[in-house]
Amino acid sequence: MPAPYSPTIYHASKTFAAGVLSQLLIGDVEGMRNVPAKGGVILAVNHASHFDPPLIGCLLRRHINFFARKTLWFNKAASWWLDSVGTIPVDRDGDSDIKAMKATLSTLKNGGLLSLFPEGTRSPDGKLQAAKPGIGLIAAKSQATVIPCRIFNSNKVLSKGKVLPNFNLSVHMRYGKPLPPSAYDPGREAGKERYQIVADRIMAEIAKLTRPRPQAI
Repeated sequence: MPAPYSPTIYHASKTFAAGVLSQLLIGDVEGMRNVPAKGGVILAVNHASHFDPPLIGCLLRRHINFFARKTLWFNKAASWWLDSVGTIPVDRDGDSDIKAMKATLSTLKNGGLLSLFPEGTRSPDGKLQAAKPGIGLIAAKSQATVIPCRIFNSNKVLSKGKVLPNFNLSVHMRYGKPLPPSAYDPGREAGKERYQIVADRIMAEIAKLTRPRPQAI
């Protein structure tokens, strides 16, 4: 049996991550107030580094559900922690994708906050990639509010294929305005292209976000 979600473990982990990353990596951040305090929400974020999930999660007050490859559940300790913080396992080669979809829609239906990477995988150079239809499927089926978010410089801190991070740089983040379903979903009349259209529209909103202005000293 998987370990149940534990608010205590989640908030302890978030507090620790915030304390470390705020000192070492996090630079300018704007727009966090755009994230609704309650209700089903999809946080759509560009992806270029393993640091991205803790970076976007450690500063927000709300609990965030993340996706993670099932292979990360490689021992009892890892499995216990991932389950305790509410991570949803995904196995692209197995039936857990169906389980993940059900868990995702259930999370949003019950008013949860879910983080998704529209690109599906990390960018090798930090440039925005084309969105996969997966986020379009989830957004269209859930009709959840979408918050676009863009992270700047995380690829330079720990790029794809690298093992050791560079803590001499700062990562900056901007959270965009909420997108209601009417802003991204063309409806069933779009046919087979509906989910890709939704994904592309969400990705376009991420692309519009500019780097936050440096904070005045």
